[in-house]
Amino acid sequence: MQMPEPSAAILARKARIIERLRGALPADAVIDAPEEVRAYECDALTAYRCPPLAAVLPRSTAEVSAVLRICHEEGVPVVPRGSGTSLAGGALPTADSVILGVARMTAVLETDYDNRFIRVQAGRTNLAVTGAVEPEGFFYAPDPSSQLACAIAGNVAMNSGGAHCLKYGVTTNNLLGVTMVLMDGTVVDLGGPWAEPAGLDLLGVVCGSEGQLGVVTEATLRILPKPEGARPVLIGFDANEVAGACVSDIIKAGILPVAIEFMDRPCIRATEAFAKAGYPDCEALLIVEVEGSPAEIDEQLARIRDIALRHDPVEFREAENEDQARRIWLGRKSAFGAMGQINDYMCLDGTIPVSSLPHVLRRIGEMSRDVGLDVANVFHAGDGNMHPLILFDANKPGDLEKCEALGAEILKLCVEVGGCLTGEHGVGVEKRDLMEVQFAPDDMEAQLRVKDVFDPKWLLNPAKVFPLHVTAGRRAA
Repeated sequence: MQMPEPSAAILARKARIIERLRGALPADAVIDAPEEVRAYECDALTAYRCPPLAAVLPRSTAEVSAVLRICHEEGVPVVPRGSGTSLAGGALPTADSVILGVARMTAVLETDYDNRFIRVQAGRTNLAVTGAVEPEGFFYAPDPSSQLACAIAGNVAMNSGGAHCLKYGVTTNNLLGVTMVLMDGTVVDLGGPWAEPAGLDLLGVVCGSEGQLGVVTEATLRILPKPEGARPVLIGFDANEVAGACVSDIIKAGILPVAIEFMDRPCIRATEAFAKAGYPDCEALLIVEVEGSPAEIDEQLARIRDIALRHDPVEFREAENEDQARRIWLGRKSAFGAMGQINDYMCLDGTIPVSSLPHVLRRIGEMSRDVGLDVANVFHAGDGNMHPLILFDANKPGDLEKCEALGAEILKLCVEVGGCLTGEHGVGVEKRDLMEVQFAPDDMEAQLRVKDVFDPKWLLNPAKVFPLHVTAGRRAA
C-alpha cells in the first residue's frame, strides 16, 4: 500500500527542524536525505525497520546539548544510538524522531593509572578502551561479544556484560561516573572516580536505563591491572543438562573462575565448520578460564577437574600454551558469526539462577521440539546469562512470528524460575510487552515515575522498554 504524501505543514515543520539543527552543528553532522537516513532505520534486531526524520552525529557534549535543546523545544523525539549493535531494538527509530549517534565521539579524555580509571567519550568502542591502557598493563573488564564494534554509550545503556564478567562484574560494577545530557539540553555529571557520593544512587539508575533518561556523552570507567596469568580448560559432555549441573557444582563449590561459557551441539557444529577450532564431537561443552599466579591457577583447575570428573565428561582439555588457549576460545568467539552463516536466528537474553540451568536447558529442548524450530545455546553459564539462538527462515511466511512466540515463552520460563527478562541486551522493543510478566503494576509505575522526572515530555527513545498500552497518554502534548 502506498503511503500518503506528507502535508505541507509536516514538510514545513521538518524543514524548520533541519534548518535549526544545521545551524547548531557542522555541515556534515546532519543527515536528512531519504537514501542516507536508511542507514539508521534499524539496529542489529533487523526484523524491525523505520527510517528516522533525520540523523545527527555530534562530536562533543556541547553539540549534543544543542541538539537536545532544539528537539525539546520542537517536541521532536530523540533516539540515542551508539554503534547500532543492539539486539533488542534499543536504537530503533520512529518516523518522527531524530537519531542522535555518538559514533564520532571517540576521544580518551583522561587516564589515571595510579587511581585506576579512564575517562572517555561515550562513542569509543569497548575494545578500544582496553586498547588505550593495554600498553601500561591494564584492561577494561566488561567484554561483550560485540566488543570490537559496540560503543561504551550502548554498554552503559544496556548494562552490558560479557564472557569475563563472572569475576569482574558487568558495566555497572565498572562504571564510576558519567556526563549526561537531559532532554532539555541540561548537562549533568553523576558519580566520578573518587568515593561514592552521598544521597541517591543516580548513576545506578542511569546504567541500564536504555536511553530513557538522558544521553551519556562521557564515561569514567574502572581499569584493572592485567592478571599474572590465565588458563582455560575445555570440558565436553554427552548432555546439556549434565553440563548445566557441572556449572552449578563449580559455583556451589565457591570457585570463582573468570569465565564459564556454554555451547551445545548445534553451536559446536556450526563453529567447527566456520572456525575449525578442534572442538570434540559432543552434546555440550564448557569453557572455564581461571587466572592468577601459576600456583593459584593449578589449584583452581585441579578442583574444577575433580568436579567435572564426577559428571563423566567425554573430554577434559587444559591449555598448555597460548596457542592452545587461543584455540579453545576461537569457536566461542566465532559462535554468533558461525550461526549466521547457516541460518537466520533470533538471539535471546534471559538470566536465571545457576542452579536452574539443568531444568531450563531441558525445557528449552522440549519447547523447541514442540514448536518445530531448532534452538542453539551459547551463553555465559557462570552467571546464568542465557543466549538461546532460535533458528528460523526469514523468507518463510509465519516463521518470524513463530520464532518470536517461542522466544517469549523461553523468557517467561526464565522469570518463572526466579530470573529476569534480560541480562545485558536490554528490553528495547523486543521484550517491552513482556515487562508485565516480571513487574507488578506498582513496580512498573515506580519506573514510569522515574522517567517522568528525567524526561517529562517522554521524548527520549520512544516506544521502548514499557508496553505501549501502559504508556498511552503519558507523553505530554
